[in-house]
Amino acid sequence: MSDPSAIAYLRVSTVGQAADGVSLEAQRGRVEAWATANGRALAAVHVDAGISGAKTRNRPALAAALRDACRRRRVLVVYSLSRLARSTRDAIDIAERLSKAGADLVSLTEQIDTTTASGKMVFRMLAVLAEFERDLVAERTRSALAHLRRQGHRISRFAPLGYDLDGTRVVPNAAEQGVLATIRELHINGLSLRQIGAELSARGISTKNGLRAWSPNVIRTVLRREPATTAEGELAAL
Repeated sequence: MSDPSAIAYLRVSTVGQAADGVSLEAQRGRVEAWATANGRALAAVHVDAGISGAKTRNRPALAAALRDACRRRRVLVVYSLSRLARSTRDAIDIAERLSKAGADLVSLTEQIDTTTASGKMVFRMLAVLAEFERDLVAERTRSALAHLRRQGHRISRFAPLGYDLDGTRVVPNAAEQGVLATIRELHINGLSLRQIGAELSARGISTKNGLRAWSPNVIRTVLRREPATTAEGELAAL
């Protein structure tokens, strides 16, 4: 059963206080007014004074507030999400942590209250948008890396299967290119990732590191990084 009391978290940095005028006293006043209006006692008020919101781990009062709220299943109240987290993603992560512990989050400025159905809906919408943004970033990153690979640029300390490092560039390894072709062929023939690995091992073909055992993850990475050629694609469609 959740605790009917609430935990307040206040934060202000030197720059933030001068810029928006939301002092600790102003934040405390808003939180206390909310608690009175909603019939909740403030069990504790945790304050990070003069601390930037850039890094959550560097805010001891926030860590204490989260522990307090989660352990007793209390409501964590903040003046605004900007006082709580540096980004929507961080705010959602904090809200999810509270939710898993049976606690709730109230942000007064955004009028978000996860103790209500509408408040939960708003946060779910924010979570969907954050997930979409993360997917877009991942997609752009994959496209950029693929472009660098096509240009022969080195993007890590290790050369992927099928290639060798030559200074800052990657160059094809003829023998390993044959292994890539074999993997694609087995995939087109309908073999699963595990079956492909077993077949490679049975043929005495080793991994890039000289291992005889091929993991499904390695096969999956190869297939994602090395798409089939046009001819192979047409064959797969038959």
